[in-house]
Amino acid sequence: MDRAEKRELVSSLHQIFSEDANLVVVTRNHGLRVHEVNALRGRMRENGAQYKVAKNRLARLALEGTTFEGIKPLFAGPTAMSWSNDPVAAARVIAEFANKNNRLEIVGGALGSKQLDAEGVDQLAKMPSLDEARAQVVGTIQAPAQRLVTLFQEPGSRLARVLNAYADEHGGESSEEAG
Repeated sequence: MDRAEKRELVSSLHQIFSEDANLVVVTRNHGLRVHEVNALRGRMRENGAQYKVAKNRLARLALEGTTFEGIKPLFAGPTAMSWSNDPVAAARVIAEFANKNNRLEIVGGALGSKQLDAEGVDQLAKMPSLDEARAQVVGTIQAPAQRLVTLFQEPGSRLARVLNAYADEHGGESSEEAG
């Protein structure tokens, strides 16, 4: 990689960390095979996250001046980084992959300016995603309305069943009388 490509990579990562990412997770690679890395990248893309191996020096340069600057010390040894706009997506995919594959170790990360250790990333991975949280909020908001509709419909339903039973009972006798 020549200097121009390095500058472009640093600039691209800096823009991502400044504008697009809400979460960055740093991992350590202990001999992942190419097909394993490709599988991990595919899972990350499916979940709206990215996984990138970059030289530690370039990653630290890209982090300068961003809210994630505090995680620069995590970039030592064979590291990679993951990021996502969703505050949970990258953490969830990395944690699932690391639990199944002991060649990937979670080092830490950051959720905005809040630094996370490996345990913090693991705890974050267990939280509902942004879409799941939104669905839970909508469900919580809709539940009282649904109960209210049911409450108002129930007396009418009971009355209708009573009238229907009465009509069946009396309607049956009058048809017998007519025959």
